[in-house]
Amino acid sequence: MGFGGISSWQLLILLLIIVLVFGTKRLRNIGGDLGAAVKGFKKGMDEAEEAKDAAFSPLPDTEGKDTRAEKAPPEKDRTAQ
Repeated sequence: MGFGGISSWQLLILLLIIVLVFGTKRLRNIGGDLGAAVKGFKKGMDEAEEAKDAAFSPLPDTEGKDTRAEKAPPEKDRTAQ
């Protein structure tokens, strides 16, 4: 048994009929368009989540950065000249 009572042979025959009706070139174009749509959807979801996180974050993102003020180098003793 395959998916929902459909056997492997029935799935293979169905796939063969789809290829005959649409052709391999059209199926390749449909697959590429579908892949691009899924990629765009994921990118949009990631951007929306980042925007939401940035809107609700009270502090700027300082992950991995040293936020302490840098110390000035010690001044040279000018009296020794």
